[in-house]
Amino acid sequence: MKKLAIVTTHPIQYYAPVFKLLAAQLELKVFYTAGKSQAVYDHGFRQHVEWHLPLLEGYNFEFIENPAKDPGSHHFNGVAGTNILARIEDFDPDVLLVYGWAYKDHLKVLRHFKNKISILFRGDSTLTDRLPFWKLTLKSLLLTWVYKHVDHALYVGMQNKQYFKKYGIKESQLSFAPHAIDNERFADPRAEEAMDLRESLGITSSAILVLFAGKLEPKKDPTALIDAFLSLDNEHVELLFAGSGMLEQELKNKARASNNRKIHFLPFQNQPQMPALYQACDLFCLPSKGPGETWGLAINEAMAAGKAILTSNCTGAAADLVDDTNGKVFDVNDPTDLKRKLEELTQGKHLLKKMGEVSAIKIKKWNFETQVKEIIAHV
Repeated sequence: MKKLAIVTTHPIQYYAPVFKLLAAQLELKVFYTAGKSQAVYDHGFRQHVEWHLPLLEGYNFEFIENPAKDPGSHHFNGVAGTNILARIEDFDPDVLLVYGWAYKDHLKVLRHFKNKISILFRGDSTLTDRLPFWKLTLKSLLLTWVYKHVDHALYVGMQNKQYFKKYGIKESQLSFAPHAIDNERFADPRAEEAMDLRESLGITSSAILVLFAGKLEPKKDPTALIDAFLSLDNEHVELLFAGSGMLEQELKNKARASNNRKIHFLPFQNQPQMPALYQACDLFCLPSKGPGETWGLAINEAMAAGKAILTSNCTGAAADLVDDTNGKVFDVNDPTDLKRKLEELTQGKHLLKKMGEVSAIKIKKWNFETQVKEIIAHV
């Protein structure tokens, strides 16, 4: 069997199922570079997060010692092991797949193994951030150099493909391996739990519930959503924030100051609770403005749960997954566009239900199996 080594930072619920499927078809070893624990301090959520899913079953893996002074995947020097090269060489892979380059260890791996074995690369960056000319120039020089170490890149969507091509990856070096989540788990009906959740918050079945689920941080821009909601003139619409982060208190203060009792908050929700949470809403909104926003896998999750989507043109998923058939994409550079499209989508539950049905059909093609098939094709 062909041998594939994968280099990534830590166990993630979106990747572990892929690794399990790959391990059934080839000899696989995953090298986790950020440390030896599943519980990782997430700077976006501002808490330690250990996903309540089996993330280390069905495949071979190794945690690499990470003696960095400030360990973690939130900065370049936070992943700086001492023996990553030797551990990979001991495994002696035919192909190497690296997830992300912006860590000291990962860049070291790319440089060391270039022209020694075939290097696959996976990332989900886009070109949506606006930068000054001098920063764009420096970024272009750096990334063009980085991607010279990559033999083949697996792009997750169209904006990601454009990013790779801008920085020197040729069309012949690119393959589509879609960003994916466990569609079946999010589609599995949880109607009773969803209704219980609404009732616990005092939200009636007739109300239109708009959901934001994720990190309450500036790049996700939940502040724009609460401002747009407060400007609505529709007593049948309610808003739920589920998550934690640096903007949590600011959002709660805004809600309190407005005396609006139709704005609700839930703390961070772990993965087993997420399907019921999505199924409790009528419209999912991800209003990200960046910088640093990539895909927005919460959009995949909400679509698998059968929900209409409202998102910004700064999310990588917008170009591939959202159109007028299943939601709206608003322009972050137009200060009135979010409010206008939120108003359009919250006119009635019937429209949102139809859009949600389209979402559920559309997302089926974005699955782990398609992603695995493309990886296997290049091993």
